[in-house]
Amino acid sequence: MFGSFLITVREGLEAALVIGIILAYLTRTGNRFGFKPVWIGTALGALVSLAAGVIVYLVAGELTSPAEEIFEGAAMLLAVGMLTWMIFWMRKQSVNIKAHLHAQVKSALSGGSSLALVAIAFLVVVREGIETVLFLFAATRTAESPLASTIGGFLGLAAAVFIGYAVYKSTSRFNMRLFFSVTSVILILFAAGLLAHGIHEFNEVGVIPPVIEHVWDINNLIPEKATFGRFLTALAGYNANPSLTEIIAYAVYLAATLRAYLNPGNIGRQARLEPQNG
Repeated sequence: MFGSFLITVREGLEAALVIGIILAYLTRTGNRFGFKPVWIGTALGALVSLAAGVIVYLVAGELTSPAEEIFEGAAMLLAVGMLTWMIFWMRKQSVNIKAHLHAQVKSALSGGSSLALVAIAFLVVVREGIETVLFLFAATRTAESPLASTIGGFLGLAAAVFIGYAVYKSTSRFNMRLFFSVTSVILILFAAGLLAHGIHEFNEVGVIPPVIEHVWDINNLIPEKATFGRFLTALAGYNANPSLTEIIAYAVYLAATLRAYLNPGNIGRQARLEPQNG
């Protein structure tokens, strides 16, 4: 549940804040008539994302071994790549994202095109939505309870909408930079676990050799099916008896990505990503 909650609150808040920036700019410039096309684009983006999620889960449900393991492993590795890219992209773009969005909206307004506003909102939401679908699919493959994972996802979306609205209405002093910094580090840990689980799926079908099938087995200390074990699995990809290739992939990814993200020379370039209301 925690993994899916974190994914949806992070992705949902990114989309909510971007839409909030657009709406705040329309309000400040006296162009509230643009609200309708923005909400139409938002709704269309959400519907397309939902359809993509249904398709992904239906396709996965029809597969049998070994195609199922290969599909799930590939989805996890793809999710790791997209998640990593998203984390670093957001840190880089957050500095200029507000000015960039304002320029896009200004161009759409000057051209008198409602469709341009629809397209801007649609692209924002569908990008975050498709990413969320892929991340959630990968997360549910490692979750003990798909139901709990789904509930966590909906709770995350609800939290994202609430926070985004509060920031837009200027009723919250929510620290965006701190939020994205902390969640980025947690998501890097989560992505390392997804990578290890993806390697595990490929170990199962012989695509990637385990080299040593079980380097250790600590199920007697922290059982994977126990409450704490399930929490560690959802948060950090815990495996009580990992293969050597899982351990290597996990350690190399975690060390390299955290080092790149936590580089003091880069952290100083982070900026607030929060809409302002006139």
